[in-house]
Amino acid sequence: MNAQNDLLQLINVSKSYLSDTETVTPLKEINMTVCEGQFIAIVGRSGSGKTTLLNVMAGLDKPTSGEVLLQGEDVALMDENSLTKIRRSKIGFIFQSFGLLPLLSAFENVELPLRISGMDHSQRLEKTNNALDMVGLLARSNHRPYELSGGEQQRVSIARAIVGNPALILADEPTGELDSNNAKSIFGLFKDMVADQGMSIIAATHDSSLLSMADEVKEIKNGSLQAAITDKLRYR
Repeated sequence: MNAQNDLLQLINVSKSYLSDTETVTPLKEINMTVCEGQFIAIVGRSGSGKTTLLNVMAGLDKPTSGEVLLQGEDVALMDENSLTKIRRSKIGFIFQSFGLLPLLSAFENVELPLRISGMDHSQRLEKTNNALDMVGLLARSNHRPYELSGGEQQRVSIARAIVGNPALILADEPTGELDSNNAKSIFGLFKDMVADQGMSIIAATHDSSLLSMADEVKEIKNGSLQAAITDKLRYR
């Protein structure tokens, strides 16, 4: 892959914190490059540091040492205002728990980030409908979360993450609340978004049955990140 296609680089990233009287180091000298249009799955046992790694990538948590370069800019050195702008324009988030507002329709949940950013009505309408169409839920846009299945709710949360056309999507256990069929459907959707839209997606998961859909699989173990031997992984 060409250097100009590099989207995210982690260079010697470590993260330590004090827990009671002991120092815990969930990330140790992590080096990683994510290119445009790449779908990467990160696996590891519960507590292995997957969420910490995603938080560091997003600037939600600062590394103890090392660089986190998003399109060449070091996220670890940014102030909160700069980080807020980056998260609104360049990074989308998908969580295990969906995180939808129960009184808002699917359309309103997806539109909300655009409202917060001050986008005008016609642009919001077009972008929100496009995002819902991309996840196959345009016909359900007026339904509230309680009227949708778990798989549909997660698709709404994906539409909300992509509505601003971010370069990078970070997904933390996005299929953790779903049955196996819906989980495969969501990972299939990720694969399609990467292929059709050129997005880059990093998904942390414990589900070894989904890994064949990713372009690359990395395992985090004892704080280190390495290429995974996928046929031996079991994280249920």
